[in-house]
Amino acid sequence: MDIYKPLVALLAIVNPIGVVPFFIHFTGNLTREQRQRTIVVSSFTAFVVISSSALLGLKVIEFFNISLASFQVGGGVLLLISSLQMLNAQPPAARKEDVAEGATKADAGDSIAVVPLTIPLLTGPATISTMVIYADKTRHWWELAVLVGYGIVVAIVTYLVFSASGRIAKVLGQTGINIMTRLMGLILAALAVELLADGLIKLFPILAPHAAQ
Repeated sequence: MDIYKPLVALLAIVNPIGVVPFFIHFTGNLTREQRQRTIVVSSFTAFVVISSSALLGLKVIEFFNISLASFQVGGGVLLLISSLQMLNAQPPAARKEDVAEGATKADAGDSIAVVPLTIPLLTGPATISTMVIYADKTRHWWELAVLVGYGIVVAIVTYLVFSASGRIAKVLGQTGINIMTRLMGLILAALAVELLADGLIKLFPILAPHAAQ
């Protein structure tokens, strides 16, 4: 397993900079202490989702008797869809109904750190699929530990970005955030095609390069 690809994929999918406008919107009426707690809870929840997907995702697939190749193709499609949304300057899995639901919950006083900031705006189905796919590629316990460690890296990056959300929004503006989101989307699209191709070859070995020779 290329140990750097999962981190690149995670940072591209999570893309906390692209979620900054939503963070500012949902925490606009909170006190400084409440906003800080929201940042901590959101960052920690992102770590929990990523690490749980890496450690338990394969067992869940086995329980439902789903082949890894089929899951990989499905995950590749999800990543490709997410990348297309990002190329249109939308955060992955940030649907209007999700945002509206999050706003309603925020108005009702419910915690917005988990929904919608972490799920689905930061870590949605594409993130979970990515971790499961890369967990299957691990061959040693330390590689799995590296994946969990990447969850810590993503949590730290999320914490730093959300903490500096006001300055980021002022410096980049909406145009700058859109550009960053599109760049991440382009990287994610390339990774999605690679995962999709690998899964299709497992399902249909005739598609392998050596089979055509």
